[in-house]
Amino acid sequence: MTIFDRLMKLPVLRIFEPFYNRHKEGLLYLFFGGTAFFMNIFLFVAIDKIFCLNALINNAVCWTVCVIFQYFTNKIWVFENKTEKFTDLLQQIIAFFSGRIFTLFVEEIIIAIFAEWLKFHTLSVKLSALFVVIVLNYLISKMIIFKK
Repeated sequence: MTIFDRLMKLPVLRIFEPFYNRHKEGLLYLFFGGTAFFMNIFLFVAIDKIFCLNALINNAVCWTVCVIFQYFTNKIWVFENKTEKFTDLLQQIIAFFSGRIFTLFVEEIIIAIFAEWLKFHTLSVKLSALFVVIVLNYLISKMIIFKK
């Protein structure tokens, strides 16, 4: 039983428990995805203000921090995935990071075209790109990496 399952047992939240149980995976993905989303945006803005890095380099730094966070939250809480052998765990980590590298590439292309070349507002482009990436990441994680 996870901490989120225990929270749903609290008297004040018990009314939501049936809904939570039916949609647990999606709700937790949205929660941790939202957390990673805001972490990504916060880091992106902070790095831009403090270090004034190129948007693509800044994005890659933010991506690295957030993907490490996402792997552990997806594995432990969202998909509740357990691996018995170290080789299975290693394959899963490689698959997860490969999927995220693919979506990073998609995000970088969106940022390069719209923020760097066409000079659209950088943060607006970043937010739009993140929505595309969130959907792709869920599909890759659900259908390939953490499939049951």
